[in-house]
Amino acid sequence: MKKYDVIIIGAGVSGLAAGMYAGRLNLNTLVIGENKGGTIALTTDVENYPGFKSISGLDLAKKLEEHARHFCATIIEEPVLKIKKDRRDFIVFTKTKKYSAKTIIIATGTERRKLKIPGEDKFMNNGVHTCVLCDGIFYKNKITAVIGGSDSAAKEALLLAKYARKVYIIYRREKIRSEPINYERIMKNKKITIINNTNVIEIKGNKKVKSIILDRAYRNNKELNLDGLFVEIGHIPLSAMARELKVKLNEKGEIIINKNSETNIKGLYAAGDVTDTEFKQAITGVAEAVTAAYSAYKYISKNRVN
Repeated sequence: MKKYDVIIIGAGVSGLAAGMYAGRLNLNTLVIGENKGGTIALTTDVENYPGFKSISGLDLAKKLEEHARHFCATIIEEPVLKIKKDRRDFIVFTKTKKYSAKTIIIATGTERRKLKIPGEDKFMNNGVHTCVLCDGIFYKNKITAVIGGSDSAAKEALLLAKYARKVYIIYRREKIRSEPINYERIMKNKKITIINNTNVIEIKGNKKVKSIILDRAYRNNKELNLDGLFVEIGHIPLSAMARELKVKLNEKGEIIINKNSETNIKGLYAAGDVTDTEFKQAITGVAEAVTAAYSAYKYISKNRVN
């Protein structure tokens, strides 16, 4: 079983940034995660990451990976099953191997939240989707909708409008919560219509989606005909492994960290969307990850962990 100074669980932008900085601090570093690049790799245009006026999420992730490898971080694309704490070290289990580490940084991110309504599972990938970048191209000149009111939902709608003939944004509250620049873009886009104060309660169709049922009428009709539906209603923190280790979580299941990215367990840190920080952006996750790497370095140096 190979031993590392630090193992970073999660290979998204936060995990890769932690790997870069830990390697730079001359720590023997392993980054391990199921999806290299994470959710940002599915984003078309990133316009709020310092140093890049506009860059694709995939390109940003690749640059972070290259930077981490430059500082000799080992990167493995494999799911982690569990983490165990023994007397001195942490043991990380995959399906085929075990790895040992003096410290751990959890940067597992989130998974997409589901609507949990009739028809969602039945039509998943047959009219119901979670990624416009992946599947929007199949809806050229079609009628579509995005469910959600976050900035992510707004950006999905703007991208979808490049393909579709019509895009509805359906949101359960009074006003979508996008960044001002994206809200302005939506207001100027004649293809996009916002339906506020409305929930989707059922998805209907035969082999593919044909319509959705709303909980309140839109233009005197609760049934809205469309070809494709994209769900962007938030994410669930992937913190189950942290919970098993008795890491403190908040009511949302997010890992509680302090300003040094420390958890309540010595030698265990967290960064990115899986944590309880309010403002979740690639740049904030990267900052937390770099802080976590430095905290791990200090912990190892101070305690002379062998």
